[in-house]
Amino acid sequence: MARERVLITVKTYPTLSRKYGETVCTAGVREDGSWMRIYPVPFRRLDEDQQYAKYDWIEAGFVRGTFDPRPETYHPVDSKELLPVGSIDTADRWRERRRFILGKVAVYDRLAPLLEGAKANTISLALFKPAQLLDFIIEDDDPDWPEDKLAQMRSRAQQSELFTEDEEWRKTFELIPKLPFRFRYRFADIDGRTSTLTILDWECGQLYWNCLRRHGNNREVALEKVRQKYFVQLPANDLYFFLGTLQQYHGFSPNPWAIVGLFHPPHENQLELGIG
Repeated sequence: MARERVLITVKTYPTLSRKYGETVCTAGVREDGSWMRIYPVPFRRLDEDQQYAKYDWIEAGFVRGTFDPRPETYHPVDSKELLPVGSIDTADRWRERRRFILGKVAVYDRLAPLLEGAKANTISLALFKPAQLLDFIIEDDDPDWPEDKLAQMRSRAQQSELFTEDEEWRKTFELIPKLPFRFRYRFADIDGRTSTLTILDWECGQLYWNCLRRHGNNREVALEKVRQKYFVQLPANDLYFFLGTLQQYHGFSPNPWAIVGLFHPPHENQLELGIG
């Protein structure tokens, strides 16, 4: 089977699946600029040298997802082959990242074609440029994982179904804490159409936990730090959304999209662009 190279641009906060246990949705861009969603990935069970980061190139064999109708979804033939083989760093004001992402990937600035494409099942991953950020919304969410999913996962773990390749992981694995909040952006596209989408990026959730530890478990301070990062600091850069549809809503929901990652290179000035 031919192997493919994919530049990872998306890693979502872990969720629970009745079928796969704790999973992470990752996605990235092939060398030709086309999208690939890699799901499921038992990311925290990969060996250290396999735990690829954003903007790492990985190389493996992939096959189309059989239980996921979204057109860009693939799963690795062998998760142990998900090895990083290179990366694109942030040198020179993100020059190489900007060159590859904005030079290879189609950028949408209108919501309408994304909503129509999801309904027609022709697209489920996209790079989107918001025209205006209107709000960063923080909502309370259930602080605990759903008990039915936990029970099913415990049952399968006891039967070794989730850890067939690593007995030690079966004994020591602990679930990542569930986020007790939902973070959302409210924004407008170039046509003035507004939307509010949930942010599923792992970095957003991890920022909350880091701020909570750093500020003595003070939730209000931690949430304000997250808000400052996402509504003040990041928008000061050239901000884009990596968008992905949610499988359970894809194809029929009026808006099945979520923000699964952010691309925020520094603005290029006129001298760097050769203008002036």
